[in-house]
Amino acid sequence: MTTSLIRIAAALLLGPDGRTLLVRKRGTRAFMQPGGKIEAHEQPVQALARELEEELGLRIDPAQARHLGVFSAQAANEPGFTVQAEVFLLSIDAPVSPAAEIEEVCWIDPAGDSDLLLAPLTGEVILPFYRATCLATC
Repeated sequence: MTTSLIRIAAALLLGPDGRTLLVRKRGTRAFMQPGGKIEAHEQPVQALARELEEELGLRIDPAQARHLGVFSAQAANEPGFTVQAEVFLLSIDAPVSPAAEIEEVCWIDPAGDSDLLLAPLTGEVILPFYRATCLATC
């Protein structure tokens, strides 16, 4: 069986207290990094800026986004699909509120375990990467 690929741009958003923001889309259970699909005409960081504004009312300076890499995992809400994410690290000190398809936002300690149901990309890939490589250096 061939697995289909979904290309997205996602953010590891860090607040002033070091916690990271996760979102849950309407009608789903798993929390994940904010972000979304990259349109054919967009660079990943441009897609991220657009998605953050649409989903959270958050305006970012794309030049401040630090590219962490490209990460893949099983898609949380699309069975049989793999999500491939261009992930960017951003520090923010601005309020966010759920908009568009986002139903809930939650700030968590990225260094600790969470009781939340996490999307595979978040729980198995991005947060472990952050713990292993960024906590001391990012």
